[in-house]
Amino acid sequence: MPPVFPDIWRLGIAVAADRVPLFEEVFERVAEAVTTFMDDRSGRSDGEGEWQIEGYSRQAPDRAAIVAALAVVAAAHGVAAPELTVEKLPNQDWVAQNLRDFPPIDAGRFFVRGSHWSGKVPAGRLEILMDAGTAFGSGEHATTRGCLLALDGLGKRRRAGRALDLGCGSGILAIAMAKMWACPVLATDIDPSAVRVAAGNAAANGVGARVSAVVSDGWRNPEMKRREPFDVVTANILARPLCRFAPRLAAALAPGGAAVLSGLLEWQERMVMAVHERQGLRLKSRRVVDGWATLVVGR
Repeated sequence: MPPVFPDIWRLGIAVAADRVPLFEEVFERVAEAVTTFMDDRSGRSDGEGEWQIEGYSRQAPDRAAIVAALAVVAAAHGVAAPELTVEKLPNQDWVAQNLRDFPPIDAGRFFVRGSHWSGKVPAGRLEILMDAGTAFGSGEHATTRGCLLALDGLGKRRRAGRALDLGCGSGILAIAMAKMWACPVLATDIDPSAVRVAAGNAAANGVGARVSAVVSDGWRNPEMKRREPFDVVTANILARPLCRFAPRLAAALAPGGAAVLSGLLEWQERMVMAVHERQGLRLKSRRVVDGWATLVVGR
């Protein structure tokens, strides 16, 4: 008898770049996993084309309720509600399919690979073993790649004694910092399952003794205060929480320290930088990958 895999439903909408944060929240409430990406068919390279928001769920979605939620958000902001598509995906082993679609990733000196890959790691690279799983951050998303490239750049010109990965997801950035600087890294996430995954990934990568993973809603865990100041902070989250956490980040950053901020679309840079500049932080470098911006800020 062939194996039976759980049913998966995919939700999808297409929106303009400036409306992604508005409607993304609706999907985050009703789906177990959400992904956002620019539609390559738009022909735009400035991030201002049409964007796709997709959600995945193991439970049959309530289409009427989701349509109503999208309409409420649209009405509140004076925009048109996007058309919702819902489809049940073919019954297959999506984990195996994900692994086949997850080739090794080069990001500066970092080489991210899944356990299914059996090739030879290029000489001089810092290998990170990272399988696609329930926690965000296996390396293939533009924001994660942008952060890894930013860390690679920082590693060429500074040392770090203490580091923080805020919103760690899979722990990939915490692992990258622990391998690059051989320093203690605090990894935090609001999701307890992500914290467990991050701790397991750190151990699998041989840096379990350097990476401490704890649950924290933003900066509320007292362990963060106990360990500051941090020489390097990574925060691959979203634009609005980045803005909300700016004062706390500035207070926790060591003199000469740097913070890598990501999870924001290119058009959100000005808003995020304005808030951080008011805290005395200045832009040190930036990069854009597939419409997603990664900013390095410091004093």
